[in-house]
Amino acid sequence: MTYQAPLQDMQFVLMDVFKAPQQWQQMPALAESIDADTALAILEEGAKISGELLAPINRQGDEQGVQLEQGQVITPDGFKQAYQTYAESGWAGFGGAPEFGGMGMPKSLGVLFEEMCYSANNSFSLYPSLTAGAALCILSHGSHAQKQTYLPKLYSGEWAGAMDMTEPQSGSDLSGVRTKAEPQQDGSYKISGTKIFITGGDQDLTENVVHLVLARLPDAPAGSRGLSLFIVPKHLPNDDGSVGERNGVNVGALEHKMGIKASATCVMHYEEATGFLLGKANRGLVAMFTMMNYERLSISLQGIGCAEMGYQMAANYAKERNQGKGASQATTANSDPIVVHGDVRRMLLTIAAMTEPSRALAVMTGMALDKAKFATDGKKEAEQMVNLLVPLCKAFFTDLGLESTVHAQQVFGGHGFIRETGVEQLVRDVRIAQIYEGTNGIQALDLLARKVLPNDAAALKALQAQALEVTAVVAPEHKAWAEQVDAAFNRLIDAAITIKNSDNKADAVNAAAVDYLHAMGYATYGYLWLKMLNALPQSEQSEQFKQRKSAIAGFYFGRMMPRFDAHLVSALAPTDLTMSLDNELF
Repeated sequence: MTYQAPLQDMQFVLMDVFKAPQQWQQMPALAESIDADTALAILEEGAKISGELLAPINRQGDEQGVQLEQGQVITPDGFKQAYQTYAESGWAGFGGAPEFGGMGMPKSLGVLFEEMCYSANNSFSLYPSLTAGAALCILSHGSHAQKQTYLPKLYSGEWAGAMDMTEPQSGSDLSGVRTKAEPQQDGSYKISGTKIFITGGDQDLTENVVHLVLARLPDAPAGSRGLSLFIVPKHLPNDDGSVGERNGVNVGALEHKMGIKASATCVMHYEEATGFLLGKANRGLVAMFTMMNYERLSISLQGIGCAEMGYQMAANYAKERNQGKGASQATTANSDPIVVHGDVRRMLLTIAAMTEPSRALAVMTGMALDKAKFATDGKKEAEQMVNLLVPLCKAFFTDLGLESTVHAQQVFGGHGFIRETGVEQLVRDVRIAQIYEGTNGIQALDLLARKVLPNDAAALKALQAQALEVTAVVAPEHKAWAEQVDAAFNRLIDAAITIKNSDNKADAVNAAAVDYLHAMGYATYGYLWLKMLNALPQSEQSEQFKQRKSAIAGFYFGRMMPRFDAHLVSALAPTDLTMSLDNELF
């Protein structure tokens, strides 16, 4: 499979739609490290890394998978060499703190590079993604000594990170975590227990793996309030920063999975392993959730990346594959390229109409994270926007990722069902993105119950205010679309009030959450399509680019935006339709 990063669209979104360099200049921590020329150069280098280094080893990674040999995970052919090049090029520390060797790049730029990597090679991309999350957690909660010990090694790519939360009896509800942490006289802890589904729990890409493990102290309160977070390295570091003796951290087994087969998903055993408290005792979830917005946004990009790759594969195939005669674009040939057929065009346009605003929302959310971290004012408003948008991104991007890859597979017809074409791998790889880092149902509950309903829907009204600034200045030919978007946001707020005032509010939220999230997604994409259309006249992109963008926007408002109505009507359907059936009748 070949992959070409959609640089033209990425540049348009970053530079023309959100005017990112101007926003970065208003953040002192970014003003001297990143500008337009640097950002464009980074995108071009990212396109080379993803297209020339990662994409070529994607298929063989899926075919070979990872192996467990004498307690050591072995990655597929080419992965170790590719990772070394990736790390030596500085990408492992892309968003890391400069004072510990990171590049300090903004998340609003990073989301585009991450999308490229997920398009090119999902399995490979998960290793640096988890490392970045672990590094962020240590940066936010570690002591100065811990930061000095671990961050330079994580940013250089010499060491990798892993997040160890789930246990056989404790998945989304972490209150049942049983892994124990016993205090030692030297201030360390002995960690004992078993974790499952640990992405990157072990591999042969780096000389060490730094595990962040949720465990329970002897006198800890019951439930999730009694969890603490510990740094538990595979090899204990020496004082000079080199790798020391092997710790009691072992791989019990590798999971056999539907997709992402070159990503090591491990059962981890901790056998009186030496660990070091990260942050405060009994405040482990607080530490974990510091990086959760970044990690969930990163995983959401797997949906965009797979959708983009699926589109490229399907569009190329549709223009080359001759089958049947077109109804209105018939030629004198015996058969026409299948791209002339209305249903094939519908599928391709559906992918494009949903992937391009997804990319815009990713940059918008990344910019909100940048402002929350680096801005001198408006931090509270930025944090509110981050908290609203991250669950929307995680669930909506990944739901659309599966839908889009299935559309791409369908364009291939029977050839999409066999392995040689490669498109079926995208379907298998993207499926997990709806499940890990908090299932999409949980994301929807979080969005509606914790982000939309509180404070008289203040966060949603803040998003509506942004949309109103755009809909107020659309071109005359787009006014009807702007009215659709304005009405949609008003209806979302009215629906939130209705759900909040329900007699059985808890059940009403649970029954409505997923449909509400999708309705909000379509309303938000309508706003972002108008924002992109408003930016087109001043853009220096080609006329062909502008023509294509306008046509896909028209498809969105005519064919996709009506989904908003269906989802909102469903969200407001009587709760008893979902909750009244007796449990034993399922």
